[in-house]
Amino acid sequence: MRRTVGQALLGLVVALAMLGTAQTAAAQIHLNPAYGDGTLLGPTMARGAVVWSHGRSVEVEDSNAPTPLYMKTMRDAGWDVFRLDRMRVSDTLPNSSRALAGYADQLKDRGYRKVVLTGQSFGAFLSLMAAGQSDRVDAVVGTAPAAFGNFSDSYDSFRDNAAQLWPILRGIHSARVMLFFFHGDDFDPGGRGESARSILSSRRLDHIVVDQPALLTGHGAATTGMFVRRFGACILRFAEAPPRQGDPSCDESWGRTPSAELMRAAAPEPRTGSGTSSPAGTGARSFLGVWYGAYINGREIALAVDRVEGDAVYADYVLGPGMEADQPMERAQRKGRIENDELVFDEKGRNVLRYSIRTDGRLSATWLDRSGKGRLETTLRRMD
Repeated sequence: MRRTVGQALLGLVVALAMLGTAQTAAAQIHLNPAYGDGTLLGPTMARGAVVWSHGRSVEVEDSNAPTPLYMKTMRDAGWDVFRLDRMRVSDTLPNSSRALAGYADQLKDRGYRKVVLTGQSFGAFLSLMAAGQSDRVDAVVGTAPAAFGNFSDSYDSFRDNAAQLWPILRGIHSARVMLFFFHGDDFDPGGRGESARSILSSRRLDHIVVDQPALLTGHGAATTGMFVRRFGACILRFAEAPPRQGDPSCDESWGRTPSAELMRAAAPEPRTGSGTSSPAGTGARSFLGVWYGAYINGREIALAVDRVEGDAVYADYVLGPGMEADQPMERAQRKGRIENDELVFDEKGRNVLRYSIRTDGRLSATWLDRSGKGRLETTLRRMD
């Protein structure tokens, strides 16, 4: 009898401990508005609710990670944008996906017409898993899905970022699915695009799989301005309705074809001087012309090199508008020189620009903040 009572008490203690652990885990997973400016419209006015889930790091709290820029596209289109913020101590695939599925049901219960789950890396896994646990999720957008480490630090397990993704996709019953895989992603075992398309097609789920889009590289490519320039409109269309024949291309041409506004600004302005070239300027003449490209932060650039005088090279540097309202187009006249086959603009008190000609005829371009705290790199192609 004593043994039976003891066993019963032990079972009660274990049950209470498990309940306490579950309650603690739930208390550390929160659905919060993504923006603190009071922009929530509410279920009756919003086009829908979208929940973004951040990644997971063993070193920092990713709940502090900024909401990606493409979420602003949805907010500006009339969606209410939320975040699933999680403390990493309790952030597991079962705990967090279960909580996310519950929050999706709650949003539908509150009257939101559509509920879309989006996520980066670990958050992409959670969003896909939650869509398998609730049939009230309308769509999922997953960028660089990963939950099992990267090639460098977790070689023995990082292949599970593919192997464990397939049963999760097969478990989705009704939600449409949009996935992004990026070139140079250390968390990506490779070959996931075609396999994902095959599984989603076999499930007869509406889907778009974007596999290694040009100019976007690395695990964090979806957090960039270039990503939202290229794919923001497509993500919005996918959130609102299934893909239809005749839809615009999902991969916008932004960054490959210059805007008319930028090219007008890049037209060389008249300068004084003869424009004659010394022997030193002969090598500089290979830089003459208008060059075009884009930075990963979502700003176009044009470099119009129009004159060489002696050792001096003159150019107009045009930076297109940024993603924020306080980032207008900028144009600056620059005076540089050739240094070890590199065109360098480093006038005192100004940001440093460095260019070198590649073997394919394009320019490798580097922008360096004058304080040394910022660096951007890209490739420019000749436009004339």
